[in-house]
Amino acid sequence: MKKKRTTIKDIANVLNISPAAVSKALHDDSRISLKTKAAVKRVAKELNYQPNHLASALRKGKSNLVGVIVPRTNSNFFSSVIQNMEEVLNKKGYNIIITQSNESFKKECDSIDTLLYTQVDGIIASMANETVDLSHFEKIKSKGIPLVLFDRGENDLNVDYIGIDDYDSSHMIVEHLITQGCKRIAHIGGFSRTRIYNNRIRGYIDAIKKHDLPQEDYLLIESSLTIEDGRLKMQQLLDLKLRPDAIYVASDNAALGALQILNENNLKVPEDICLVGFGNEPFTSFVSPSITTVNQHSQKIGKLTAETLIKRINTEQWKPSLNKNILKSELIIRQSSNKDLPVKSS
Repeated sequence: MKKKRTTIKDIANVLNISPAAVSKALHDDSRISLKTKAAVKRVAKELNYQPNHLASALRKGKSNLVGVIVPRTNSNFFSSVIQNMEEVLNKKGYNIIITQSNESFKKECDSIDTLLYTQVDGIIASMANETVDLSHFEKIKSKGIPLVLFDRGENDLNVDYIGIDDYDSSHMIVEHLITQGCKRIAHIGGFSRTRIYNNRIRGYIDAIKKHDLPQEDYLLIESSLTIEDGRLKMQQLLDLKLRPDAIYVASDNAALGALQILNENNLKVPEDICLVGFGNEPFTSFVSPSITTVNQHSQKIGKLTAETLIKRINTEQWKPSLNKNILKSELIIRQSSNKDLPVKSS
């Protein structure tokens, strides 16, 4: 049988005092004697009493909880963002509830429902790849709960957003590859329905056009950017009659898969094909050759996102109504795309 949860009334019955007196004792009310407080705390411990934070939040209208929704936690970028968010929020007296969508629209909707039920004071989110319908985010706004998006977000929601300039990042990558003598640059990108990947695709296309390079449709491939996707799409590009001489991949995980296929096909990187990833995952500096990538400033994004949410929670009159903080990214050039750097043998 399910064990009954201990309530304030149970403690009151043991001590033969009122539930109101128990509540005041647990909250260290000065009107309750030290003797009664000690007795209440002793019985509460014996009965394994746990406060009902949801009920408390309903009474106070404030839970000091912040909900955080990320696509996945097994990413250095998202784990670093969460760590830096938590540091800022904890200092201001907030705890966080972390949920991951695993790129699922349904799981993202379920997470929002759970967080709203838990009476969180605000929600921070980075959207799932599957998300197109934004009604579940509109639900947050309709309830007056502050919402801040980071990394992945949509302008249509008209909420605060913190991220990097994805369009400029792609431009920077293509121009770097051109300096290495590359003339046939392919892009393994994310799905264009997602704003950040759409911006990366647009940046790639515009840079290709600017330099009058080949712009065949088969050199631009959309994918879910897993390691396996990187392997499959890389092999697809190698099977072309006219192979690319450079690959720009919109995720380090997929870039790792691409590198595996290049190595298995005995192709030299960067001599035969240059490779660039995105995200600055830790493994990019350890593999051979080390992978050129983009630093997304996860620490700064985490802190700015948390600070923005706190302002929204604490200051109803805080303006502007839409705060977009777009950071300039940094290209970290390593062996996989720099033909002047020696590649260490493994």
